[in-house]
Amino acid sequence: MASEVRVRFAPSPTGYLHVGGARSALFNYLFAKKNNGKFILRIEDTDQARSTEESLRMMVNDLNWLGLHWDEGVDPVTLKDVGPYGPYRQSERQDIYQKVALELLEKGKAFYCFMTDEELEAAREKLKAQGLQPHVESPYENLPIADARARMAKGDKAVVRFKTRELKKDYILKDLIRGEVKFPSDMVGDFVLLRSDGMPVYNFCCVVDDYMMKISHVLRAEEHLPNTLRQLMIYEGMGWKTPEFGHISLILDDERQKLSKRKGAVACDQFKSMGYLPEAMNNYLALLGWSHPDQKDILSLKEMESLFSLDRVNSAGAVFDPVKLKWVNSQHLRALPNDEIYKQISPFLVAADLQLPSDLNWQMQSVETFKPYLETLADAVALYSPLDDSRYQINEEESAEALKMESTKSVLEAWKAAVTAHPKESFTEAEFLAIQDEVKNKSGQKGKNLFFPIRIALIGKPHGAELKILVPLMNKTSILARADKALARVG
Repeated sequence: MASEVRVRFAPSPTGYLHVGGARSALFNYLFAKKNNGKFILRIEDTDQARSTEESLRMMVNDLNWLGLHWDEGVDPVTLKDVGPYGPYRQSERQDIYQKVALELLEKGKAFYCFMTDEELEAAREKLKAQGLQPHVESPYENLPIADARARMAKGDKAVVRFKTRELKKDYILKDLIRGEVKFPSDMVGDFVLLRSDGMPVYNFCCVVDDYMMKISHVLRAEEHLPNTLRQLMIYEGMGWKTPEFGHISLILDDERQKLSKRKGAVACDQFKSMGYLPEAMNNYLALLGWSHPDQKDILSLKEMESLFSLDRVNSAGAVFDPVKLKWVNSQHLRALPNDEIYKQISPFLVAADLQLPSDLNWQMQSVETFKPYLETLADAVALYSPLDDSRYQINEEESAEALKMESTKSVLEAWKAAVTAHPKESFTEAEFLAIQDEVKNKSGQKGKNLFFPIRIALIGKPHGAELKILVPLMNKTSILARADKALARVG
């Protein structure tokens, strides 16, 4: 292994942080931590038309939310460079790319190509017709640099291409996850390094940046595997040491296709807004392709940092299972202290504009009551809503049958009388059940004739949350006010 492990996550700020990108970042982060190395965040923003500051800010926020803090790269607040090998945005590294391209030109490893789009297409079609690979074979391959620059000075446009025609051999990659991968050199033709406007292409930037930033290991998604041949050629052309590569399997949907938004949420920001914990996201994403030595399912980030190794990363595609993610989230959520749970669910309760008691004891009691039913933070809204007096209203459609029953009025009157006689402002579960039995005896009703009216008087409908867990979180004044509204509806 290299003397210092240096890995990078290099997103393009052209959209949201996909869970696939988040997992790549996580694996790089864990590998760095396990090997006392450095985790670098590099921004690949040469696509100026699609790259935005808003997207970059969103990605940085998502990585911070996940707790995947980087050692070098753009500052999480100012987005300025932090580290000795900047700039960390490709858009600010143009002079570096131009210098390396010039070196390849002068070494005879690259050339200026003046072929037009029409000429390129015609050449490709001719090769296809002959049953050959449609690789570019430029007539400008051996044009002297001075002659090429003379043409460019007159206004002709040229790209810089890497020479591949003479590289007749197999390139062998010892992939850290997939084992040996063989690339015949004739898989690619003379490929572009710099476009005619001087902008570098992805494969060229990637090699230059990884070398200049002293990246020791490149851990990335398997969709980048086809890029590796071009990159190996550039490393060889420059006489640079090649980093070690490991290509991580794709994340698949339930149809074993690449996970996409047509199947639901795929962005970290979406999962955050749905009430998932970053600890759970990291835990679940790690298990998509990596396994704990003892097959444990619930893991902290610290545990993963100490145990992560590439030999336990599977090369097969991993299926994203929303049900398993929700279960993992529920385990992390329920393991939190009650005060932390209430702190975490509070933004969701506030966003729903729920009017709830501010008493700390009540809050802790409510968490203890609802914790077994919480799978995500957002679940708290439905659980707490019945406790907001301002939300209480009788659902006419669901309650119509019960409100028409002859026995309903007598049940509600008995219910109100029993609650009124209760000596305290609050109720225990046992006291609620005792009052319910008292109403049963006084009214002579049972089954739905008993329970439906009481439910309507408490939550406004005959079906829903368990009353015995709700009533201890309500007060006598509130319960009586709701009983009066139900009685008025029976009239």
